[in-house]
Parts: sequence; structure tokens; C-alpha cells
Amino acid sequence: MSDLQRQLHEDRALRNAALALVKADIENVKQDLSGKKLATRAIDRLTDGASEIFEEASEIAADNKGILAGLIGAIVIWFARHPIFEALGLGSGTQEAPGAEPEHHRGRS
Repeated sequence: MSDLQRQLHEDRALRNAALALVKADIENVKQDLSGKKLATRAIDRLTDGASEIFEEASEIAADNKGILAGLIGAIVIWFARHPIFEALGLGSGTQEAPGAEPEHHRGRS
């Protein structure tokens, strides 16, 4: 066998081995990206992200308890504003535009 034929034979063997490795890698990637595994990865990422956000929010809330309590109080008062206005005798809490027709007359011709 001549040196050229031996080199050609070795090169073909290397090429075939490399091709087999590439095909095996492609199959591994296909299995990794299959539907079930992809969905599992997405859920894992969402869960991890949500837990990180929750932990950070918990730390911020623990550091700012007074601000958080004030904010919750303001929200409660906002939603309870109509009964509070009525209890204080300030009306129903609804405001009509100046010159607007009273509500009980609307829609009549």
C-alpha cells in the first residue's frame, strides 16, 4: 500500500468517526429539546423566576413594614370611601358635573 493510499484510508476513518460523533450529538440535542423536556424546562424556569421574585419581595416588605402598612391602609380607605363619606354626612361620595341634570331625571324626555 502506498503512502497516499494509507493517508486516504486514515482520513476516511477520521471523517467517518467525526460524522458518527456529529450524528450522535444531533440525536442528543433532539432528545433534549423534545416536547416534554422543553415544557419541563420552561416550567422550571418560571418556577425559579417566581420564587426569586417572591423572595425579593419578602425581603423588601420586611425592610419596609411601615410603608407597606400605610399602603395597605390607603387601599382599604380608598375602597371604603363611599361608606365613610356617608357616615360622615358628606353625601354618597359621587360627584356630578356642575350644571348636570340630577340622576333621577336622566333618560327622561
